[in-house]
Amino acid sequence: MFEKVKAIICDQLDCKPEDVTMEASIIDDLDADSLAVIDLIMSMEDEFGVEIPDEEAETLKTVGDIVKYLEDHAE
Repeated sequence: MFEKVKAIICDQLDCKPEDVTMEASIIDDLDADSLAVIDLIMSMEDEFGVEIPDEEAETLKTVGDIVKYLEDHAE
C-alpha cells in the first residue's frame, strides 16, 4: 500500500521518492498547497476505489495518515 501511495505522491507533487516517508507531512515536508492536496485525495480515491469525505481528508496530514486510512477503507 505504501509503495503505491508513494508513487502517486511522487508523480503528483514532483518530489523525490526518498522524501516520501510515513512521517512526511504532505504540506510541510512535501510542499503541497491546498489545490495539490485536493488533487492528491482525488487520485487516491480513483486508484483505491474509496470515497474520502472532506472532513476525513482534512485529518490526513502525513503520508502515514493516508496509508492508514486507505488500509482501513479500501476495497
